[in-house]
Amino acid sequence: MDFKKNISIRYFSIVALMIIAALSIIAKAAFLMFAERSFWEGVAQRYVKENVEVKPNRGNILSADGQLMASSLPEYKIYQDFMTSESKRYPERREKDQNRRDTLLFNNIDSICRGLHRIFPDKSIAEFKAHLLKGRKEKSRNWQIYPKRISYIQYKEVKKLPMFCLNQYSGGFIGQPFNRRKKPFGSLAMRTLGDTYIGYPDSAKNGLELAYDSILKGKVGLTHRQKVMNRYLNIVDVPPVDGCDIVTTINVNMQDIAEKALVDKMKELNADMGVVILMEVKTGEVKAIVNMSKAGDGNYYEMNNHAISTRMEPGSTFKTASMLVALDDEVADTSDIVDTGKGIYQMHGRAMKDHNWNNGGYGPINMQKILGVSSNIGVSRIIDDNYKDNPTKFVEGLYRVGIGENLKLDIPGYLPPIIRYPNKDNWWKTALAWMSIGYETQIAPINTLAFYNAIANDGVMVKPKFVKAITKDGEIIEEFETEILKKSICSTKALKKMQDMLEGVVSKGLGKKAGSKQFHVSGKTGTAQVAQGSGGYKSGPMQYLVSFCGYFPSEDPKYSCIVAIRKPGYPASGGTMAGPVFSRIAERVMAGSLKRGLNEAIDSTAITIPDVKNGNLNEARYILDKLDIDMEWEGEYDKDNAYGKAGIITNGVQLTRSEINGDRVPNVRGMGAKDAVYLMENCGLRVQLSGVGKVHTQSIPAGNRAIKGQTVRLMLR
Repeated sequence: MDFKKNISIRYFSIVALMIIAALSIIAKAAFLMFAERSFWEGVAQRYVKENVEVKPNRGNILSADGQLMASSLPEYKIYQDFMTSESKRYPERREKDQNRRDTLLFNNIDSICRGLHRIFPDKSIAEFKAHLLKGRKEKSRNWQIYPKRISYIQYKEVKKLPMFCLNQYSGGFIGQPFNRRKKPFGSLAMRTLGDTYIGYPDSAKNGLELAYDSILKGKVGLTHRQKVMNRYLNIVDVPPVDGCDIVTTINVNMQDIAEKALVDKMKELNADMGVVILMEVKTGEVKAIVNMSKAGDGNYYEMNNHAISTRMEPGSTFKTASMLVALDDEVADTSDIVDTGKGIYQMHGRAMKDHNWNNGGYGPINMQKILGVSSNIGVSRIIDDNYKDNPTKFVEGLYRVGIGENLKLDIPGYLPPIIRYPNKDNWWKTALAWMSIGYETQIAPINTLAFYNAIANDGVMVKPKFVKAITKDGEIIEEFETEILKKSICSTKALKKMQDMLEGVVSKGLGKKAGSKQFHVSGKTGTAQVAQGSGGYKSGPMQYLVSFCGYFPSEDPKYSCIVAIRKPGYPASGGTMAGPVFSRIAERVMAGSLKRGLNEAIDSTAITIPDVKNGNLNEARYILDKLDIDMEWEGEYDKDNAYGKAGIITNGVQLTRSEINGDRVPNVRGMGAKDAVYLMENCGLRVQLSGVGKVHTQSIPAGNRAIKGQTVRLMLR
């Protein structure tokens, strides 16, 4: 019995020891998992890293003249690790380092908080002090110093503060970098350039960003962490390849002109949607594209790319295509007379009206005047009389002249035209007549413009182009040529007659408001009632699409342009509402393109000194040096802070640097938009621009305290 008892005691003793050991292991594991989790995760992050992705820099989107329109700029979140140098292996060093770090913090906390308040004035010195002391009390290893992301310039300023200027393991300061997609010109061509998803600057959402995403985003690299000579280093396995830049066809000045002209008219008309597209005739390069929608706050923003993705009934601008088909088929001629009566004509039992029907109509008129006064009766009678027995021939003619062409644009969201073919299920006797004047068809504005551009281009239809080239490190690696969609949209004879008629619409007809005293303009007005969804034209308040599409100058067309505005109720007139916008754009674009040879402006003994804008003096200095123009630098030169004023002196230019204080509003008068916006946004201000040229006035005087998020309005002249 004693032997069995001893065996039992030994057995239970061994089991008890094993249970205790198991519980000890579980307790230690639990302690590591919870109590020391953050410490060991930090160790793992510092020492154990395999196949870590290194994201490349996303390529830039540039304007036609090389100005930055979209770029990925660094932003940072800033943290403090209050326990950064603690060591489990050397407790005595841990205590020593902790005491040193605490002493460093408490000795410098006042100057640190003053510096933080200077950089981020929305939080007081006391708030920063209480916040940092709370983090130290909680022994946080990841204490966020400031709640928002900060710019690179702000990050560099924070890094200059006591304690934060030390390395991470000595001072505990951590800067977590992010990339954010920025557009230096704000809303200009915003919907065409496209967006990336918020928080994911490498994930394209729409526009050119999405169309050229594979080119812009580059290739991801890989690294791993390895111990080399007692130090852990990041070893690059596959280096990242930065994305290429794309050079767009957009001209920033023309874009600004078009946007301002359109928005001013939309405000006047209380319009809810507006589009402008300006295109170079020979190349098809889109120089400006504006898409404005009225938001709930009553202001206008680029929210949808209506120019390419919104089909609409074009109205009277479509009459040009109808007439061109008739001319090309030689079933009608400009000398033909059509009796439009008193402005009302029964078309297969449905009343067709001219816009002046209540004033007695136009009576018998020829084809030139039909287009000039935009007679619905005149156009519909020509088409119905000649194609009612074979409407398919007319529809095929529309595709032949290019109004129904699928442009296959690069930008995602493009919708090709819908021009239906006759069949027994969806074709009525009245369909041909109403189709001929721009109803019962659905066409995006870009298609209408491409058609008019072909008329301006002597019948050659080119594909609208948004990107000129792909570049890498300043070198062109691929250039996009002009793509011809149709070598000829019609006969030379028909084309010449249509060109003459379109010039007559502006010089003699309803399009006079689109003209200019400086040069001839050709084009066509358009006014159409907008269908209200499935309810047709009679459901809801009436809306109208007023438009003008044409080209200039008529004798040697350089640019084509369409203006389309959707507005509520009467009055509605494409000539008097869209026409003036077209005229304003055309005159300013032509004024900017006028060039005169230097020899015509000066004599052989003259010395030409350029008008240098205030702003980035490094750029001015570079250009002046290349032009071999004398310059004087007043004060100490600092290439990292070279913003200031430029003034003309005898036979040269004087450059004077200005001190830029981050918490004070800078003086940006005399600067261009790029430098002015850069300096204002660096102070945390939001900028609203109006006008073109140099900054003439700023709504917040220079020297005032800069309040983050405040809006400053800059007037340029």
